Parts: sequence; structure tokens; C-alpha cells
Amino acid sequence: MTPTLLLVPAAALLAGWLGLRVTRGRRRWVRALVGLVAAVLVLGAALEVWARTSLDSSAMARAMVWFEADVDDIDRFPSRPIEAGDETLALRPGDLPAGTLDVVRVGDGERELDDLLRQTSTTAFLVLRDDELLVERYAHGGAADRPSTSFSVAKSYLSTLVGIALERGELGSLDDPVTEYVPELLEQDRRFAEVTLRSLVTMSSGLAYEEQGLPWSDDTTTYYAPDLRAEALSARVAGPPGERWHYNNFNPLLMGLVLERATGTSVSEYMARHLWQPMGAEADASWSLDSERSGFEKLESGVNAVPRDYARFGYLFAHEGRVGGRQVVPAEWIREATARDTSADPAEHYQYWWWVDTEREGRFYAAGNHGQFVYVDPATDVVVVRLGREDGDVRWTEVLRDVADRVAEP
Repeated sequence: MTPTLLLVPAAALLAGWLGLRVTRGRRRWVRALVGLVAAVLVLGAALEVWARTSLDSSAMARAMVWFEADVDDIDRFPSRPIEAGDETLALRPGDLPAGTLDVVRVGDGERELDDLLRQTSTTAFLVLRDDELLVERYAHGGAADRPSTSFSVAKSYLSTLVGIALERGELGSLDDPVTEYVPELLEQDRRFAEVTLRSLVTMSSGLAYEEQGLPWSDDTTTYYAPDLRAEALSARVAGPPGERWHYNNFNPLLMGLVLERATGTSVSEYMARHLWQPMGAEADASWSLDSERSGFEKLESGVNAVPRDYARFGYLFAHEGRVGGRQVVPAEWIREATARDTSADPAEHYQYWWWVDTEREGRFYAAGNHGQFVYVDPATDVVVVRLGREDGDVRWTEVLRDVADRVAEP
């Protein structure tokens, strides 16, 4: 225990002792009240010390000290590098007609784009049309060479790796049961045999998931647990798969186990070799890990990359998985993963860990906590990236839709 942490319980004990000394000779109820307050102070101090010394071993401790997930979590978790290659997809400076994006639609009205970005703590805002970078703005500490964390945009990266692994034959089929790759789940519940890879990527697995914002609820433990492999194996079956859409972070964690076992390598290394380098990323990325000891990727949230490489990821999907002469991701997977399709799952607004824009046919987007977005319109080759803190009640999907409408080729 560090000297600074020792001061916390010592100060609480001293405050309690002084309180009792000051109230000596006073009424019994006063002394009892002071004693109770002193006990609470000592207990709280002890809990604080425990939490701060248990950050590497307890999800509850992390939640107590770090509170809610934040964009600064990129600096809190260890990470594994995702190395870029030698060939970079070049992005050319582009121009828009004067006034095209002076204002954007927000709700029922319009706002100046610069004011909106400033007032919402947006750190990076990029608009790409084909390989032309039409807009590139940074603020609030954002910069072209500064990595930003993805939150749940990571799920769309993971989806893409699943498509690549299927094409390469390392995964058999989306209709494979998860137990084909993680058989120990059967020891917990035989119903896991009915949970398929497809039900994981469509968020219709039927697995239990409680999102209460409490230090012990599933939304917290699947984010903060220092051993996410063990956390994934603790998933519980609540109902039959394929019947109900339920956003659930156990799904990507289980898929991480599947990929790790099927490919024989870490998810980060697999991504570097088969996605990051072939798509022409300009900078090394990283994937946050649960802990140094466990070394498992935070598959529900933890990709960290520079803003232009988020735009390149969108470019890849806008161009049916091709970069130059390379087919990086199967075109059929791109279509399936982003389709407005309820033939095999119950949600038309969500497919293989991609959100579907049901207001604009053919458009889709990756989205993460605090307003991280990669919005894609393949029909016009437009990609819009927004990164930062979500400061203000803004429906970013509507804003990005309007931006794409305004910059599309006539």
C-alpha cells in the first residue's frame, strides 16, 4: 500500500477519535451519532483503499474508482498493438461548394456546424467522398495523429474479422453453434448448443444481460472485468436464440473466444495481418486489454485508432471491401453484415454488429458510447466520422445522415 493511500484510513480514524474526544461528556445520543459517522468514515476509507489497490483484479473496484466509461479509458487499460503496413490508402484533399456544410439539420431546426462541433466536445470530424477528404476538423484535444478510442465501434471491426475468418475457412459457418469452438459452455447449460455464431453477431442470442449501471451488473462487468475470458464463460442462457433482439456485450466476448481459438492467434494480431494492413491504415492502432495478466481484448469496445483510419475503415465498406486491387473483405459479407434484413433475426435496424439506417436505404453505421460514429453511404461513397465526448442532447445519426445528404454528388 502506498503512503498516500495509508493517509486515507489514518485521516478517517483521526477524525473519528477527535469527534469522540470533543463530544466527551455530552449526551449519549450525540456520542452515538458521532460514533456512527466515524464508523462510516472508516469503512468508506477502507473501501477506497481496497478499490484503489484492486484495480488489476476487480471489476467492482474499477467501477468504484473510474466510475462510468470515458474516452480517457484509452489511457487506463493496457493494450496490444495493431501494426500498420507499408502501403497506405492515400486520401486526397477535396473541396465542397461554398456553404455546403455551413449548417446542418439538428432535430427540427438547423445549427451552424462549427458551433455544433464546438458545443458537443467533438474531438474529430471527417467527411470522406471516395478518396477525397472534404472535411477534417479537430478540437478539444483531438488531432490527426492522436488515437481515439472506439467504444462499440469495435463491434463492427470484430464483425469484419468474422467475415474474413469465414472466407479463409478458419470458421465454418455462421450457423455453427458456439459450442463447436467453446465446448465447455455445455457444462454450464446444454441450451448453449442452440446458440449460433449468427445469433451472436445479430444480438439475438437469447443470453441474459442486465444493464443497470451498477458496479456488479453485466454492463459494468463486461467492460471492467480484468479477466474477460472468464466473464464470457459466465454468460447465462435466458431464452431461445433468434426470437428477441437484445444489445448484449456477452456476444462479442464469446465471439472473441471463438476467433482466438479458431485462428490460433490474438484478435489484435489477426486484425493487423488480415484487415489493418491490407486496408491501408496509415498508423498503428491498438486494442485495449482486460489486464496485463489476462491479455484478452476488450472486444465490445476497445479499438483505438487515429481519425483518418476510422475513415479508411468506412471507405472499405463503401467500396464493397476493396482497396485498390485488393479484396480485403468479401463483398458478400459486406452486403450481409449491413443489410436491412429480418429473415434470420428480428431487428431490421441492426445486422452483423452494424447499425442500419432505416431512413436511408443502403446506408449503415458503426456506433459507440459518447457519440463515436463511422457513417457509410455506399451509393455515393460518402463516409462521415465523428469522435469525441457526447456533450449535449444531439441525435448524431440524424446529423450524420444530413451531412451525407448534403455532400453527396448531385
